This record gives sequence, C-alpha cells and structure tokens, in this order.
Amino acid sequence: MLDQKPSATRRIPIVIATVVVGGLAGFAALYGLGLSRAPSGDPACRAAVATARKIAPLAHGEVAALTMASAPLKLPDLTFEDAEGKPKKLSDFRGKTLLVNLWATWCVPCRKEMPALDQLQTKLSGPNFEVVAINIDTRDPEKPKNFLKDANLTRLGYFTDQKAKVFQDLKSIGRALGMPTSVLVDPQGCEIATIAGPAEWASEDALKLLRAALGPAAASL
Repeated sequence: MLDQKPSATRRIPIVIATVVVGGLAGFAALYGLGLSRAPSGDPACRAAVATARKIAPLAHGEVAALTMASAPLKLPDLTFEDAEGKPKKLSDFRGKTLLVNLWATWCVPCRKEMPALDQLQTKLSGPNFEVVAINIDTRDPEKPKNFLKDANLTRLGYFTDQKAKVFQDLKSIGRALGMPTSVLVDPQGCEIATIAGPAEWASEDALKLLRAALGPAAASL
C-alpha cells in the first residue's frame, strides 16, 4: 500500500496558508476594532444620515456642491469665543440645527459669501436653527468686526477663533480642506452635509434644502 501521510513538502504550503489566514483574521479583527472606535460609528448620528438621505435630492442648483453624510459622524466639540471674548463650544448649541461656517477676511470667497449667510440668518434663525459663522483671522481682531460692520451684516452672531483650531479640528476628520468651509449639523452635533467653498445660502435652492432638513420645525419659517 502507498503511504497516505502528506510529505513534508506538501505540508509546508498548508502551514503557510494557515499562518496567512490567521494573520489576515487578526488584521481584520484589529481593523474592525479600530472602525468601531472611529467617530464615524457613533450610533447617535444615524438620524443625521437619514436626514442627509432625505434632503439629497434637493442638493442642486446653488447648493449642488454639498456632500451628504454617508456614515454617522459626530463633530468634535469645537471651541471658540463670542463677541465679548467669552468661551463657546459647539455643544452649547445642542438642540438646534446649525450651519457652521469658517471664514476669514483674507479669503475672498468668504467675504463674498457673508451677505448670503447674513440673509439666511435673517430668514431661518430661531429656536431650531442658527448660522454659526466662526472667523479664523489670526491677526488684528478688529478687522473682521469692522468688515461685518462696514458691510452692514448685523444679523450674524460674531464668533472667533484667533488660533484657527476649529479649522484644524475639522481638517483632522476630513471636513475642512479649504476656505470657506460649511458643515450642516443636526441638533445632536452630527454631520448632515459638508461643502468646501462658497454657496448662495439665501437662494431658494438653499432655503428649500434647509427647510427640508429642519422638517416640522421649519413649518413656521
């Protein structure tokens, strides 16, 4: 009878395959663990993704450049200051849908966008919505204030971060690649949509999309 035991040369590929499979399984386990810890897995933000899906068909015309959230993502608790120099955090606005905008006076598209943001604040601001426009000029704190005053942009609240850390915090999660940057944030602090670059926020396209994001809360707006 022939010897049925596998030879040493036949066993080597089997051993190697076992090691490779085991290694891949271990890598997959670690990768899965990493994903489960990522901010994009926050279950509290599933409603924001559902909102993003609902309003996606309205992202056209003046707001066609919006990128809708495809996975749950809770934003960092951004820190900045108000007009009196008092500390503020993104979490201070919980319960409201926000359009968080980063702008600077040295950014030409930012300056052009500000009147539309001021008009948006006029049209939609209230207990359920607010534009949070954060200036990130790192020099001459009076310059952005004077810009808003000279342009008669009086409805926007003045918020500032002279260290521009808010930009770095959003950049660290891939949500700030240039200026201006705007993020539509749900009442739990979760991303609904993001746009890199300016938009006509007071246009009918924008207003229709934002009212849809607010849902029943926009009935009186």
